[in-house]
Formats: sequence, structure tokens, C-alpha cells
Amino acid sequence: MIKKIKLKNQDEIFLVLGEQDSRLRALEKEFKVEIFVHYNSGGEGAEISLSGPNSRVDKAFHRIKKIIENTETVVTLQKTTHSKPFDGDVLFYPPHSAPVKPRTKNQQKYIETIFENDLVISVGPAGTGKTFLACACALRALELGMVGRIIVSRPIVEAGEKLGFLPGDIDEKVDPYLRPVYDAFGGMLGAEKFRALKYGSTLEIVPLAYMRGRTLENAFIILDEAQNTLPEQMKMFLTRMGKNSRMIINGDPTQIDLPFKKESGLLIAAKILKDIDGISITEFTAEDVVRHPLVKEILSAYDKFEKK
Repeated sequence: MIKKIKLKNQDEIFLVLGEQDSRLRALEKEFKVEIFVHYNSGGEGAEISLSGPNSRVDKAFHRIKKIIENTETVVTLQKTTHSKPFDGDVLFYPPHSAPVKPRTKNQQKYIETIFENDLVISVGPAGTGKTFLACACALRALELGMVGRIIVSRPIVEAGEKLGFLPGDIDEKVDPYLRPVYDAFGGMLGAEKFRALKYGSTLEIVPLAYMRGRTLENAFIILDEAQNTLPEQMKMFLTRMGKNSRMIINGDPTQIDLPFKKESGLLIAAKILKDIDGISITEFTAEDVVRHPLVKEILSAYDKFEKK
């Protein structure tokens, strides 16, 4: 079976094909079909042909049509009736979930700090909303047109299993490490809008190792699980910041998986950068945990045990 789709302009071509046809290859791999591109002689637009079994071609066809239809998602996110990034109550109105609000005083301070500083380092235990709120702030900044894209990164540090023994190629190996970030954005945006932003390069989620050599301009940049960075990795990441960019660095000092915990790039950066204007340090405690009530009790019990 063969189906064809017309791409009207360069924006649609890039949205479907991606940089160096990376998205096109990903679609071929996901649906197990062959996709061919025929560019128009005038240089404007193109036609893509999908070839393969009927059911797979149909699924790939509908996915690409949705990607094209969702080009308006980015424009929609950049329009808003509110001028302030945060009014002290609701931070972001997700289309597929309840409004995002701070649930503790520290969370409210964290949000305010993010929009007042170009670089924010936040440390605290699991369940305090560091990742989720950073993602919501990023979407709010994109909605207001403060930035043009969102970039989220995590270090890939093994805690138990070795990457080489996990099944799949490199993308499938690192996917579980990035899954919490996918869940945060997917929960707020819904699957289709999340995919549209991701395929359109407005939202990029990458392992920390892929950040070397880049300059990130006009971007909202989040480094999650930063407690597992080495000092040289942290320095590399911090120096990626370009013009009109904001950077959020999150981590939990109690969950360092490095062989030598004192070498955590997060702890060292917090000490070195704490007195620089434009950089703010936010510290969360067990009182800010907003997961299941037992999480707070678990953290308290472990804290008492470790002190003994």
C-alpha cells in the first residue's frame, strides 16, 4: 500500500522530517514503513510517500497528519491573556489536567525565584515538585513568548543495572532515565500536544552527554537529577547558557549515585555560585513533599536512621 501527503512549505517539511531527516527515520522505525520525499521543482513544499503493509501505513499516515495539524500548537502556547508570568496563585493552565499551583510556601518562592533570576539551583528531597514545577514554569515562559524553546537534560548515571546489559539500542537504553520528564510534560499537555512540541523541536529532552559543544539561546533550560553530575559536567552544562536563556538546576543530595558523593557537581556549584547576582539557591525540605503522605514519613525515618 502507498499513501501520499503534501507538505505545503518549509515549516511543514522541517516539522515532519526533522533535522537531517531524524524524525522521518524515527517514524519509519516506529511504524516499520518506508517513507520517500519528493521535493517540488519550485523549491516550495514537498510530497512524501508512505509504503508498506496497509495497517502500518494508515497509522503512520494519521500520525504525520496530526503532526502537521498541530503546527498551530506552538503558536497557541505563545499567546496568552495574562501579562505576568506568575500571579501568586495559578502558574499554568494545562489543557489536560488541573491548574498548576504551588502547594507550599517554598514552592511559591521557587516559582517566583525562577522568573526573577536567570539561573536557579534547587535542592531538596524527592516529591517536593522540583521537576514538575520547573516544567510548568518552562511552559509558562513559552506561552508568554519569553523563550522560543524548552530544553531538558539529565545525566545518565547507572544505579544498579548497567546500561550495556539493558535491552535495545542507545535511545531505548536512555529512555527510562528521561521518562520522568516525559511524564511531567505529557501529563500537562496531553500526548498529541506533547508530541507536536517534541517533533517540532520546541521541546527537546536529551541526556547530559549530548549537550557538549552547544550554545543554548532563547531557551528555558532544565537540568534534572543534577546531584549525579561530576564537577566538570556541571561546569560544561552551566557554560551552555546563551542569550535570552534561563536555566534551572534541580537535584536531591540524598540520592547521589556517584562513587564519591562529595564530588557531586550540584553540591559544588551551590557553594561556588551562591553569592553571584542573578543566581538564586532554593532549598526544599520534607515539609514540601506533596506526594503520598507516607513519602514524608519515609524521608523522616531515613533521615533519623542516617543521623544515628
